[in-house]
Amino acid sequence: MPASVSLSNLSYSTPDGTSLFSDLNLTFGPERTGVVGLNGAGKSTLLRLIAGELQPASGQLSLRGAVALMRQDAMETAGETVADLFGVGPALDLLDRAEAGEATAGELAGADWTLPARIESALARCGLVARPQTALATLSGGQRSRAALAALILAEPDILLLDEPTNNLDREGRRAVIDLLRGWNGTVIVASHDREVLEEMHAIVELTSLGATRYGGNYTAYRQQKAIERDAAAHSLAHAEKARNEAARRAQQAAERKARKDGAGHRARAEGSQAKALLDFAKGRAEASGGAGARLREARRDAAELALFAAREQVEVLTPLHMELAPTGLPAGRTVLRLDHVTGGYDPERPAIRDRSLTVTGPERIVIEGPNGSGKTTLLKLITGQLRPLSGQVDLPVSWAFLDQHVGLLEPGLTLRENFLRITPAANEHMAHAALARFGFRAGDALRRVAALSGGERLRGGLACALGGTPPPSLLILDEPTNHLDLDGIDALESALAAYDGAVLVVSHDQAFLSAIAPERVIQMQV
Repeated sequence: MPASVSLSNLSYSTPDGTSLFSDLNLTFGPERTGVVGLNGAGKSTLLRLIAGELQPASGQLSLRGAVALMRQDAMETAGETVADLFGVGPALDLLDRAEAGEATAGELAGADWTLPARIESALARCGLVARPQTALATLSGGQRSRAALAALILAEPDILLLDEPTNNLDREGRRAVIDLLRGWNGTVIVASHDREVLEEMHAIVELTSLGATRYGGNYTAYRQQKAIERDAAAHSLAHAEKARNEAARRAQQAAERKARKDGAGHRARAEGSQAKALLDFAKGRAEASGGAGARLREARRDAAELALFAAREQVEVLTPLHMELAPTGLPAGRTVLRLDHVTGGYDPERPAIRDRSLTVTGPERIVIEGPNGSGKTTLLKLITGQLRPLSGQVDLPVSWAFLDQHVGLLEPGLTLRENFLRITPAANEHMAHAALARFGFRAGDALRRVAALSGGERLRGGLACALGGTPPPSLLILDEPTNHLDLDGIDALESALAAYDGAVLVVSHDQAFLSAIAPERVIQMQV
Protein backbone atom coordinates (compact mmCIF):
# COMPACT_ATOMS: atom_id res chain seq x y z
CA MET A 1 0.00 0.00 0.00
CA PRO A 2 1.31 3.51 -0.78
CA ALA A 3 2.37 5.78 2.06
CA SER A 4 -0.27 8.18 3.33
CA VAL A 5 -1.31 10.47 6.20
CA SER A 6 -4.92 10.92 7.31
CA LEU A 7 -6.22 13.46 9.86
CA SER A 8 -9.81 13.07 11.09
CA ASN A 9 -11.50 15.76 13.22
CA LEU A 10 -8.09 16.71 14.61
CA SER A 11 -7.92 19.48 17.21
CA TYR A 12 -4.90 21.00 18.93
CA SER A 13 -4.31 23.91 21.30
CA THR A 14 -1.05 25.47 22.43
CA PRO A 15 -0.01 25.14 26.11
CA ASP A 16 -1.51 28.58 26.83
CA GLY A 17 -4.89 27.42 25.52
CA THR A 18 -4.79 29.06 22.08
CA SER A 19 -6.63 26.88 19.56
CA LEU A 20 -4.65 26.22 16.37
CA PHE A 21 -6.74 23.48 14.79
CA SER A 22 -10.34 22.45 15.30
CA ASP A 23 -11.92 19.42 13.61
CA LEU A 24 -9.18 19.36 10.96
CA ASN A 25 -9.72 16.83 8.16
CA LEU A 26 -6.87 16.26 5.71
CA THR A 27 -5.39 13.45 3.66
CA PHE A 28 -1.89 13.37 2.19
CA GLY A 29 -1.11 10.73 -0.43
CA PRO A 30 2.02 9.73 -2.38
CA GLU A 31 2.61 13.19 -3.84
CA ARG A 32 4.36 16.44 -3.00
CA THR A 33 2.18 18.75 -0.89
CA GLY A 34 3.15 22.23 0.21
CA VAL A 35 1.75 23.66 3.45
CA VAL A 36 1.43 27.45 3.55
CA GLY A 37 -0.19 30.01 5.82
CA LEU A 38 0.49 33.13 7.85
CA ASN A 39 3.20 33.03 10.50
CA GLY A 40 1.69 31.44 13.59
CA ALA A 41 -1.00 29.55 11.64
CA GLY A 42 0.42 26.21 12.81
CA LYS A 43 2.46 24.88 9.87
CA SER A 44 5.32 23.57 12.01
CA THR A 45 2.87 22.29 14.62
CA LEU A 46 1.02 20.29 11.96
CA LEU A 47 4.25 18.58 10.89
CA ARG A 48 5.15 17.80 14.50
CA LEU A 49 1.70 16.29 15.06
CA ILE A 50 2.15 14.06 12.02
CA ALA A 51 5.64 13.08 13.20
CA GLY A 52 4.31 12.15 16.64
CA GLU A 53 6.29 14.79 18.52
CA LEU A 54 3.02 16.39 19.68
CA GLN A 55 -0.28 14.78 20.60
CA PRO A 56 -3.65 16.15 19.41
CA ALA A 57 -6.28 17.26 21.94
CA SER A 58 -8.87 15.21 20.06
CA GLY A 59 -9.42 13.43 16.77
CA GLN A 60 -7.41 10.76 15.01
CA LEU A 61 -4.19 10.69 13.01
CA SER A 62 -3.43 7.64 10.86
CA LEU A 63 -0.07 6.93 9.20
CA ARG A 64 0.77 4.31 6.62
CA GLY A 65 4.57 4.07 6.41
CA ALA A 66 7.64 5.25 8.32
CA VAL A 67 7.91 9.02 8.87
CA ALA A 68 10.87 11.40 9.29
CA LEU A 69 10.81 15.12 10.06
CA MET A 70 13.41 17.80 9.37
CA ARG A 71 12.64 20.64 11.78
CA GLN A 72 13.78 24.26 11.54
CA ASP A 73 15.57 23.91 14.87
CA ALA A 74 17.05 20.47 14.14
CA MET A 75 20.59 21.69 14.82
CA GLU A 76 19.80 22.72 18.40
CA THR A 77 19.38 19.10 19.53
CA ALA A 78 21.43 17.32 16.87
CA GLY A 79 24.55 16.64 18.96
CA GLU A 80 28.13 17.60 18.25
CA THR A 81 29.02 15.80 14.99
CA VAL A 82 27.49 14.80 11.68
CA ALA A 83 27.32 11.23 13.02
CA ASP A 84 25.21 12.47 15.96
CA LEU A 85 22.87 14.22 13.53
CA PHE A 86 22.52 11.00 11.54
CA GLY A 87 22.04 8.97 14.71
CA VAL A 88 24.75 6.50 13.65
CA GLY A 89 27.48 7.17 16.21
CA PRO A 90 27.24 3.76 17.96
CA ALA A 91 27.02 1.91 14.62
CA LEU A 92 30.18 3.63 13.35
CA ASP A 93 31.98 2.96 16.66
CA LEU A 94 31.16 -0.72 16.18
CA LEU A 95 32.71 -0.72 12.71
CA ASP A 96 35.85 0.96 14.10
CA ARG A 97 36.14 -1.69 16.81
CA ALA A 98 35.53 -4.44 14.27
CA GLU A 99 38.34 -3.18 12.05
CA ALA A 100 40.61 -3.06 15.10
CA GLY A 101 39.66 -6.65 15.97
CA GLU A 102 37.99 -5.61 19.24
CA ALA A 103 34.35 -6.53 18.44
CA THR A 104 32.71 -9.71 19.68
CA ALA A 105 31.14 -12.32 17.39
CA GLY A 106 27.68 -11.19 18.47
CA GLU A 107 28.48 -7.55 17.68
CA LEU A 108 29.90 -8.46 14.29
CA ALA A 109 26.63 -10.14 13.38
CA GLY A 110 24.86 -6.81 13.73
CA ALA A 111 27.47 -4.67 11.97
CA ASP A 112 26.29 -2.65 8.97
CA TRP A 113 29.28 -2.57 6.63
CA THR A 114 27.37 -0.56 4.03
CA LEU A 115 26.79 2.35 6.42
CA PRO A 116 29.87 4.50 5.57
CA ALA A 117 29.14 4.28 1.85
CA ARG A 118 25.46 5.14 2.41
CA ILE A 119 26.42 8.14 4.56
CA GLU A 120 28.82 9.37 1.88
CA SER A 121 26.14 8.92 -0.80
CA ALA A 122 23.52 10.80 1.24
CA LEU A 123 25.90 13.72 1.86
CA ALA A 124 26.87 13.80 -1.82
CA ARG A 125 23.20 13.93 -2.86
CA CYS A 126 22.90 17.12 -0.83
CA GLY A 127 26.10 18.63 -2.21
CA LEU A 128 27.97 18.47 1.10
CA VAL A 129 31.56 17.35 1.55
CA ALA A 130 31.93 16.22 5.17
CA ARG A 131 32.90 13.24 7.28
CA PRO A 132 30.85 11.64 10.08
CA GLN A 133 33.36 13.03 12.58
CA THR A 134 32.93 16.62 11.29
CA ALA A 135 31.81 18.94 14.09
CA LEU A 136 28.50 20.66 13.35
CA ALA A 137 29.89 23.85 14.88
CA THR A 138 32.37 24.11 12.01
CA LEU A 139 29.60 24.10 9.39
CA SER A 140 27.74 27.18 8.21
CA GLY A 141 23.97 27.39 8.64
CA GLY A 142 23.43 26.28 5.05
CA GLN A 143 25.85 23.36 5.40
CA ARG A 144 24.04 22.20 8.53
CA SER A 145 20.73 22.30 6.66
CA ARG A 146 22.25 20.14 3.94
CA ALA A 147 23.51 17.71 6.58
CA ALA A 148 20.00 17.48 8.07
CA LEU A 149 18.60 16.68 4.63
CA ALA A 150 21.25 14.01 4.14
CA ALA A 151 20.22 12.45 7.47
CA LEU A 152 16.68 12.11 6.15
CA ILE A 153 17.93 10.47 2.96
CA LEU A 154 19.88 7.94 5.02
CA ALA A 155 16.78 7.14 7.11
CA GLU A 156 14.81 6.32 3.90
CA PRO A 157 11.35 7.11 5.32
CA ASP A 158 8.11 6.53 3.41
CA ILE A 159 6.74 9.90 4.55
CA LEU A 160 9.08 12.88 4.36
CA LEU A 161 8.25 16.00 6.40
CA LEU A 162 10.28 19.15 5.70
CA ASP A 163 9.91 22.36 7.72
CA GLU A 164 11.34 25.33 5.77
CA PRO A 165 14.05 23.14 4.19
CA THR A 166 15.70 25.91 2.15
CA ASN A 167 16.28 28.37 4.99
CA ASN A 168 19.96 29.39 5.05
CA LEU A 169 20.72 27.48 1.84
CA ASP A 170 22.65 28.96 -1.07
CA ARG A 171 21.69 28.38 -4.71
CA GLU A 172 23.35 24.97 -4.88
CA GLY A 173 21.69 23.91 -1.62
CA ARG A 174 18.27 24.99 -2.86
CA ARG A 175 18.83 23.05 -6.06
CA ALA A 176 19.77 19.98 -3.97
CA VAL A 177 16.46 20.26 -2.09
CA ILE A 178 14.47 20.52 -5.32
CA ASP A 179 16.32 17.57 -6.83
CA LEU A 180 15.63 15.57 -3.67
CA LEU A 181 11.93 16.38 -3.86
CA ARG A 182 11.70 15.49 -7.53
CA GLY A 183 13.34 12.12 -6.91
CA TRP A 184 11.31 11.14 -3.84
CA ASN A 185 8.74 8.43 -4.58
CA GLY A 186 6.82 8.48 -1.29
CA THR A 187 4.70 11.07 0.47
CA VAL A 188 6.30 14.49 0.88
CA ILE A 189 4.81 17.30 2.99
CA VAL A 190 6.74 20.59 2.90
CA ALA A 191 5.97 23.61 5.08
CA SER A 192 7.61 26.41 3.12
CA HIS A 193 7.36 29.96 1.85
CA ASP A 194 10.03 29.36 -0.82
CA ARG A 195 8.20 30.06 -4.06
CA GLU A 196 10.72 28.07 -6.10
CA VAL A 197 10.14 25.00 -3.93
CA LEU A 198 6.36 25.46 -3.95
CA GLU A 199 6.39 25.43 -7.76
CA GLU A 200 7.46 21.77 -7.46
CA MET A 201 4.36 20.77 -5.49
CA HIS A 202 1.41 18.74 -6.77
CA ALA A 203 -0.95 20.40 -4.27
CA ILE A 204 -0.99 23.27 -1.75
CA VAL A 205 -2.72 23.15 1.65
CA GLU A 206 -3.34 26.56 3.20
CA LEU A 207 -3.89 26.96 6.94
CA THR A 208 -5.98 29.95 8.06
CA SER A 209 -8.15 30.89 11.02
CA LEU A 210 -11.06 29.34 9.08
CA GLY A 211 -9.36 25.91 8.83
CA ALA A 212 -7.46 24.13 6.06
CA THR A 213 -8.11 24.40 2.34
CA ARG A 214 -6.52 22.19 -0.32
CA TYR A 215 -5.67 23.59 -3.76
CA GLY A 216 -4.66 21.34 -6.63
CA GLY A 217 -1.54 22.27 -8.53
CA ASN A 218 1.66 24.17 -7.77
CA TYR A 219 2.27 27.67 -6.41
CA THR A 220 1.27 29.45 -9.62
CA ALA A 221 -2.05 27.58 -9.72
CA TYR A 222 -2.58 28.34 -6.02
CA ARG A 223 -2.06 32.08 -6.54
CA GLN A 224 -4.48 32.10 -9.46
CA GLN A 225 -7.14 30.36 -7.38
CA LYS A 226 -6.55 32.75 -4.48
CA ALA A 227 -7.07 35.74 -6.77
CA ILE A 228 -10.42 34.30 -7.85
CA GLU A 229 -11.34 33.75 -4.18
CA ARG A 230 -10.46 37.35 -3.29
CA ASP A 231 -12.67 38.68 -6.07
CA ALA A 232 -15.53 36.42 -4.98
CA ALA A 233 -15.09 37.44 -1.33
CA ALA A 234 -15.17 41.14 -2.23
CA HIS A 235 -18.38 40.56 -4.22
CA SER A 236 -19.93 38.63 -1.31
CA LEU A 237 -19.01 41.41 1.10
CA ALA A 238 -20.61 44.04 -1.11
CA HIS A 239 -23.76 41.89 -1.40
CA ALA A 240 -23.85 41.32 2.38
CA GLU A 241 -23.49 45.03 3.10
CA LYS A 242 -26.32 45.79 0.66
CA ALA A 243 -28.55 43.12 2.29
CA ARG A 244 -27.79 44.46 5.79
CA ASN A 245 -28.61 48.02 4.72
CA GLU A 246 -31.83 46.87 3.06
CA ALA A 247 -32.90 44.99 6.20
CA ALA A 248 -32.20 48.09 8.30
CA ARG A 249 -34.15 50.29 5.84
CA ARG A 250 -37.20 48.01 5.93
CA ALA A 251 -37.10 47.83 9.71
CA GLN A 252 -37.02 51.64 9.87
CA GLN A 253 -39.96 51.91 7.45
CA ALA A 254 -41.99 49.41 9.48
CA ALA A 255 -41.25 51.32 12.68
CA GLU A 256 -42.38 54.56 11.07
CA ARG A 257 -45.64 52.96 9.78
CA LYS A 258 -46.36 51.56 13.22
CA ALA A 259 -45.72 54.97 14.79
CA ARG A 260 -48.18 56.57 12.37
CA LYS A 261 -50.88 53.94 13.09
CA ASP A 262 -50.35 54.22 16.82
CA GLY A 263 -50.69 57.99 16.54
CA ALA A 264 -53.96 57.65 14.60
CA GLY A 265 -55.35 55.24 17.20
CA HIS A 266 -54.48 57.56 20.05
CA ARG A 267 -56.21 60.46 18.29
CA ALA A 268 -59.36 58.38 17.61
CA ARG A 269 -59.53 57.31 21.26
CA ALA A 270 -59.08 60.89 22.40
CA GLU A 271 -61.84 62.16 20.08
CA GLY A 272 -64.24 59.33 21.05
CA SER A 273 -65.31 58.94 17.40
CA GLN A 274 -65.28 55.11 17.63
CA ALA A 275 -66.60 52.60 20.16
CA LYS A 276 -64.12 51.68 22.91
CA ALA A 277 -64.58 47.94 22.32
CA LEU A 278 -63.74 48.36 18.65
CA LEU A 279 -60.69 50.43 19.46
CA ASP A 280 -59.48 47.90 22.04
CA PHE A 281 -59.90 45.05 19.50
CA ALA A 282 -57.98 46.98 16.85
CA LYS A 283 -55.27 47.81 19.37
CA GLY A 284 -54.85 44.16 20.39
CA ARG A 285 -54.69 42.96 16.80
CA ALA A 286 -52.15 45.66 15.91
CA GLU A 287 -49.95 44.77 18.89
CA ALA A 288 -50.07 41.08 18.01
CA SER A 289 -49.27 41.61 14.34
CA GLY A 290 -46.72 44.29 15.22
CA GLY A 291 -44.96 41.94 17.66
CA ALA A 292 -44.77 39.17 15.06
CA GLY A 293 -43.52 41.60 12.45
CA ALA A 294 -40.92 42.99 14.81
CA ARG A 295 -39.65 39.49 15.58
CA LEU A 296 -39.47 38.68 11.86
CA ARG A 297 -37.62 41.92 11.11
CA GLU A 298 -35.25 41.26 14.03
CA ALA A 299 -34.52 37.77 12.72
CA ARG A 300 -33.84 39.12 9.23
CA ARG A 301 -31.61 41.85 10.65
CA ASP A 302 -29.65 39.30 12.71
CA ALA A 303 -29.25 37.04 9.67
CA ALA A 304 -28.01 39.97 7.59
CA GLU A 305 -25.50 40.97 10.31
CA LEU A 306 -24.27 37.36 10.61
CA ALA A 307 -23.80 37.11 6.84
CA LEU A 308 -21.94 40.43 6.85
CA PHE A 309 -19.65 39.26 9.67
CA ALA A 310 -18.85 36.03 7.78
CA ALA A 311 -18.16 37.97 4.57
CA ARG A 312 -15.84 40.40 6.37
CA GLU A 313 -13.99 37.53 8.04
CA GLN A 314 -13.45 35.87 4.66
CA VAL A 315 -12.15 39.12 3.16
CA GLU A 316 -9.80 39.66 6.12
CA VAL A 317 -8.37 36.15 5.69
CA LEU A 318 -7.83 36.68 1.96
CA THR A 319 -6.56 40.28 2.13
CA PRO A 320 -2.74 40.46 1.82
CA LEU A 321 -0.64 42.05 4.56
CA HIS A 322 0.54 45.60 3.91
CA MET A 323 3.60 47.36 5.36
CA GLU A 324 3.95 51.13 5.15
CA LEU A 325 7.25 53.04 5.31
CA ALA A 326 7.62 56.78 5.79
CA PRO A 327 10.07 58.61 3.46
CA THR A 328 13.68 58.97 4.61
CA GLY A 329 14.47 62.09 2.59
CA LEU A 330 17.86 60.62 1.63
CA PRO A 331 19.58 62.78 -1.05
CA ALA A 332 20.73 60.97 -4.18
CA GLY A 333 24.36 61.97 -3.77
CA ARG A 334 24.74 61.23 -0.06
CA THR A 335 27.31 58.58 0.93
CA VAL A 336 25.66 56.13 3.33
CA LEU A 337 28.44 53.53 3.67
CA ARG A 338 32.17 53.35 2.98
CA LEU A 339 34.52 50.41 3.51
CA ASP A 340 38.21 51.18 3.03
CA HIS A 341 40.40 48.06 2.59
CA VAL A 342 38.66 46.16 5.39
CA THR A 343 40.02 42.79 6.54
CA GLY A 344 38.35 40.80 9.32
CA GLY A 345 36.67 37.67 10.58
CA TYR A 346 36.54 35.28 13.51
CA ASP A 347 39.91 33.67 12.76
CA PRO A 348 42.75 36.23 12.61
CA GLU A 349 44.92 33.66 10.82
CA ARG A 350 42.30 33.05 8.11
CA PRO A 351 40.00 36.08 7.93
CA ALA A 352 36.86 35.57 5.86
CA ILE A 353 37.02 39.14 4.56
CA ARG A 354 40.24 40.38 2.97
CA ASP A 355 41.01 43.91 1.75
CA ARG A 356 37.37 44.68 0.92
CA SER A 357 36.41 48.20 -0.21
CA LEU A 358 32.89 49.40 -0.93
CA THR A 359 31.08 52.73 -1.29
CA VAL A 360 27.27 53.05 -1.23
CA THR A 361 25.85 56.39 -2.38
CA GLY A 362 22.20 57.47 -2.19
CA PRO A 363 19.27 55.06 -2.31
CA GLU A 364 21.16 52.20 -3.95
CA ARG A 365 19.99 48.60 -3.66
CA ILE A 366 22.94 46.25 -3.37
CA VAL A 367 22.82 42.44 -3.07
CA ILE A 368 25.62 40.37 -1.56
CA GLU A 369 25.66 36.86 -3.03
CA GLY A 370 27.83 33.80 -2.61
CA PRO A 371 27.84 30.18 -1.45
CA ASN A 372 27.43 29.17 2.17
CA GLY A 373 30.64 29.84 4.10
CA SER A 374 31.84 32.65 1.81
CA GLY A 375 31.67 35.31 4.57
CA LYS A 376 28.49 37.21 3.68
CA THR A 377 27.17 37.42 7.25
CA THR A 378 30.69 38.16 8.51
CA LEU A 379 30.85 41.15 6.16
CA LEU A 380 27.53 42.48 7.51
CA LYS A 381 28.80 42.12 11.08
CA LEU A 382 31.94 44.09 10.19
CA ILE A 383 29.80 46.81 8.62
CA THR A 384 27.47 47.05 11.64
CA GLY A 385 30.23 46.96 14.25
CA GLN A 386 29.46 43.53 15.70
CA LEU A 387 32.96 42.51 14.60
CA ARG A 388 35.98 44.81 14.71
CA PRO A 389 38.07 44.80 11.52
CA LEU A 390 41.63 43.56 11.77
CA SER A 391 42.60 46.35 9.41
CA GLY A 392 40.91 49.02 7.32
CA GLN A 393 38.05 51.34 8.22
CA VAL A 394 34.22 51.22 8.16
CA ASP A 395 32.30 54.49 7.94
CA LEU A 396 28.51 54.68 8.43
CA PRO A 397 27.66 58.41 8.33
CA VAL A 398 23.84 58.04 8.26
CA SER A 399 21.19 56.42 10.43
CA TRP A 400 20.88 52.69 9.75
CA ALA A 401 19.09 49.52 10.88
CA PHE A 402 20.31 45.92 10.77
CA LEU A 403 18.01 42.91 10.84
CA ASP A 404 19.77 39.59 11.13
CA GLN A 405 18.09 36.21 10.66
CA HIS A 406 17.34 36.01 14.40
CA VAL A 407 16.20 39.65 14.73
CA GLY A 408 18.69 40.28 17.51
CA LEU A 409 17.68 43.94 17.93
CA LEU A 410 14.49 42.79 19.75
CA GLU A 411 14.54 41.85 23.45
CA PRO A 412 12.62 38.53 23.74
CA GLY A 413 11.24 39.31 27.21
CA LEU A 414 9.69 42.62 26.16
CA THR A 415 6.51 43.31 24.22
CA LEU A 416 6.62 44.76 20.73
CA ARG A 417 5.48 48.12 22.07
CA GLU A 418 8.19 48.09 24.75
CA ASN A 419 10.81 47.18 22.14
CA PHE A 420 9.67 50.00 19.87
CA LEU A 421 9.91 52.55 22.69
CA ARG A 422 13.33 51.19 23.66
CA ILE A 423 14.65 51.48 20.10
CA THR A 424 12.93 54.83 19.44
CA PRO A 425 13.17 56.72 22.79
CA ALA A 426 11.65 59.90 21.35
CA ALA A 427 8.38 58.12 20.53
CA ASN A 428 5.32 57.90 22.78
CA GLU A 429 2.86 55.02 23.18
CA HIS A 430 0.48 56.40 20.55
CA MET A 431 3.32 56.62 18.01
CA ALA A 432 4.41 53.08 18.89
CA HIS A 433 0.93 51.64 18.34
CA ALA A 434 0.56 53.56 15.06
CA ALA A 435 3.93 52.35 13.77
CA LEU A 436 3.27 48.72 14.74
CA ALA A 437 -0.19 48.86 13.14
CA ARG A 438 1.43 49.86 9.82
CA PHE A 439 3.19 46.47 9.90
CA GLY A 440 0.10 44.44 10.76
CA PHE A 441 0.34 44.50 14.59
CA ARG A 442 -2.96 46.11 15.61
CA ALA A 443 -4.55 46.65 19.03
CA GLY A 444 -3.55 43.84 21.41
CA ASP A 445 -0.93 42.43 19.01
CA ALA A 446 1.36 45.31 20.01
CA LEU A 447 1.35 43.94 23.57
CA ARG A 448 2.57 40.45 22.61
CA ARG A 449 5.96 39.42 23.96
CA VAL A 450 8.64 38.82 21.33
CA ALA A 451 9.47 35.40 22.80
CA ALA A 452 5.93 34.23 21.95
CA LEU A 453 6.10 35.28 18.29
CA SER A 454 6.76 32.95 15.39
CA GLY A 455 9.91 33.48 13.32
CA GLY A 456 8.06 35.46 10.67
CA GLU A 457 6.15 37.56 13.19
CA ARG A 458 9.42 38.36 14.91
CA LEU A 459 11.01 39.55 11.67
CA ARG A 460 7.94 41.66 10.87
CA GLY A 461 8.10 43.07 14.40
CA GLY A 462 11.77 43.85 13.90
CA LEU A 463 10.97 45.68 10.69
CA ALA A 464 8.27 47.66 12.50
CA CYS A 465 10.61 48.63 15.34
CA ALA A 466 13.54 49.45 13.04
CA LEU A 467 11.63 51.27 10.30
CA GLY A 468 8.42 52.44 11.97
CA GLY A 469 9.87 55.69 13.28
CA THR A 470 9.64 59.00 11.42
CA PRO A 471 11.82 59.35 9.50
CA PRO A 472 13.05 55.76 9.15
CA PRO A 473 16.79 55.05 8.89
CA SER A 474 18.49 55.93 5.63
CA LEU A 475 20.22 52.54 5.27
CA LEU A 476 18.55 49.16 5.78
CA ILE A 477 20.82 46.11 6.13
CA LEU A 478 19.07 42.73 5.81
CA ASP A 479 20.47 39.23 6.30
CA GLU A 480 18.25 36.59 4.64
CA PRO A 481 15.04 38.57 5.36
CA THR A 482 12.67 36.06 3.73
CA ASN A 483 13.88 33.05 5.72
CA HIS A 484 11.04 33.14 8.25
CA LEU A 485 8.43 35.30 6.55
CA ASP A 486 5.23 33.75 5.22
CA LEU A 487 4.18 34.33 1.62
CA ASP A 488 2.01 37.34 2.44
CA GLY A 489 4.84 38.78 4.54
CA ILE A 490 7.30 38.39 1.66
CA ASP A 491 4.90 40.11 -0.73
CA ALA A 492 4.40 42.93 1.78
CA LEU A 493 8.16 43.31 2.33
CA GLU A 494 8.78 43.46 -1.41
CA SER A 495 6.11 46.16 -1.78
CA ALA A 496 7.47 48.12 1.20
CA LEU A 497 11.03 48.03 -0.15
CA ALA A 498 9.79 49.10 -3.57
CA ALA A 499 8.39 52.25 -1.93
CA TYR A 500 11.37 52.74 0.43
CA ASP A 501 13.54 55.69 -0.64
CA GLY A 502 16.57 54.72 1.46
CA ALA A 503 19.54 52.50 0.63
CA VAL A 504 19.29 48.70 0.97
CA LEU A 505 22.12 46.23 1.50
CA VAL A 506 20.83 42.67 1.52
CA VAL A 507 22.13 39.11 1.74
CA SER A 508 19.67 36.65 0.22
CA HIS A 509 19.48 33.47 -1.84
CA ASP A 510 15.79 33.98 -2.66
CA GLN A 511 15.88 34.71 -6.39
CA ALA A 512 12.21 35.76 -6.59
CA PHE A 513 12.78 38.27 -3.78
CA LEU A 514 15.98 39.60 -5.36
CA SER A 515 14.23 40.07 -8.69
CA ALA A 516 11.44 42.00 -6.95
CA ILE A 517 13.75 44.51 -5.26
CA ALA A 518 15.67 45.13 -8.52
CA PRO A 519 19.24 45.71 -7.21
CA GLU A 520 21.57 48.14 -8.96
CA ARG A 521 24.65 46.10 -7.96
CA VAL A 522 25.45 42.52 -7.03
CA ILE A 523 28.58 41.77 -5.00
CA GLN A 524 29.81 38.20 -5.44
CA MET A 525 31.58 36.52 -2.52
CA GLN A 526 33.79 33.47 -2.92
CA VAL A 527 34.79 30.75 -0.46
